[in-house]
Amino acid sequence: QVQLVESGGGLVQAGGSLRLSCEASGRTFRNYPMGWFRQAPGKEREFVAGTRWGGGGAYYAEYADSVKGRFTISRDNAKNSVDLQMSTLKPEDSAVYYCAADSRLRGVVSTTPGEYDYWGQGTQVTVSS
Repeated sequence: QVQLVESGGGLVQAGGSLRLSCEASGRTFRNYPMGWFRQAPGKEREFVAGTRWGGGGAYYAEYADSVKGRFTISRDNAKNSVDLQMSTLKPEDSAVYYCAADSRLRGVVSTTPGEYDYWGQGTQVTVSS
C-alpha cells in the first residue's frame, strides 16, 4: 500500500521560511514525477511545484509563477521523499499543502491534480501578516 506522509507545516510570520517534507512508502518514486499542491479555503487545489526525472542524474523542476524564486523543490532518493523549501512567505501562501506522486513516467511535470495517483493527507501552512 502506497502512502505519502507530509510534515513540516505550521504558523510563520510573513517573510519567514518553512520546509515541508513528504516521505513515500510502499513503492519507490525515484524516476517518477512528484509534486506539491495547495488548497486554500473556498479555492480549488492548485499546483505549487513539481519534479520529474530528467535523465543523467538530474531532476527537472517546475514552479507556479506565484512561487518562483521563493520556493525550491528537491528530491532525496535515499528517503524516497520530496521536500519543499519555502522562503519569503506571504499571507496568500496560507493553505493546506499536499504532496502528490504520479505512477506514470512522463516527459513533463503535470500541473493538473487529476494526473497524480497518490496523495498525502496534507499539512497546514499559515502565514500571518
